[in-house]
Amino acid sequence: MARVLTTDTVEARDRLDFWNAAVSDAYVRLSCAAPGGDVVGDIRVDSLATLELSRVTATAQHVVRTPSLIASTAEDFFLVSLQTRGRGRISQDSRTAELAAGDFALYDSTRPYALEFDGPFQQYVLMLPGPTLRSRLRDTPELTARRVQGAAGAGHLMIEMIRTLAVDVDVLEPAAAVAVAQGVEHIVVAGLSSLGEAPPPEPSLVARREEVKAYVRRRLGDPGLTVAAIAAALHTSVSSLHRAFADEPCSLAEWIWAQRLEAVRADLLDPALRHRTISELAFDRGFVDASHFSRAFRARFGRTAREVRKG
Repeated sequence: MARVLTTDTVEARDRLDFWNAAVSDAYVRLSCAAPGGDVVGDIRVDSLATLELSRVTATAQHVVRTPSLIASTAEDFFLVSLQTRGRGRISQDSRTAELAAGDFALYDSTRPYALEFDGPFQQYVLMLPGPTLRSRLRDTPELTARRVQGAAGAGHLMIEMIRTLAVDVDVLEPAAAVAVAQGVEHIVVAGLSSLGEAPPPEPSLVARREEVKAYVRRRLGDPGLTVAAIAAALHTSVSSLHRAFADEPCSLAEWIWAQRLEAVRADLLDPALRHRTISELAFDRGFVDASHFSRAFRARFGRTAREVRKG
């Protein structure tokens, strides 16, 4: 069920205060200013697995996330703003992305940023847990506040998928919701990866890396799945495995950890596994300590395993 935050029933004199509370509730702690001290708008927030999708429609405003707001709460998310009406500007890390309809850009809640809208606008905003995206993209500080064009490629796919998703999100089955959320994340990663300028890795390293990943996926339930064990099973050296993953956003050990957490997340949302306890699902994916798993899951996805299953 979507949450809707709207100024429709708020007195004009109270609207800006209400809007400040609304944007901080829907996203992260923010401060909003507006021409004439007044904002009219609404925010619709839907949850999809561990992905938050919102649509904000509002009048002109200037929104900032300051160092003091960052220090006041431990909020580690990446946000992706997809412009659908009007124009917007996203500034972070000494860059500014100018967004027209169909364009999107990334920003990081752990560092200051500013959003500027000089007139009426509408955006879809995706909120993804920070550790999730960092495990899939290298050098994320170099990708913030950089425009991904919506006319073609990933930007075009993104806007079409989000529009469809916004209509159907309430009727998606849990398993389908997980698949769609992962699809959206993959498109975001594809669009942002196109901004990078790193040369492609050697084909032999790519082949070795894919061989390793396939082996790991088959053996996720083995608690003894270490880099050394993989090297022995594939008749290679630990150093060669590290070289194969040198161009990846994370090390092989970190990738294994992330795959286990992703697998548990999918299991939690599988109706066929509702009779299994959270600990049982975690142990099936190679975790050996329930408390350690719980902390790692919350750190990666921004929610507890129980909250994800309930949602």
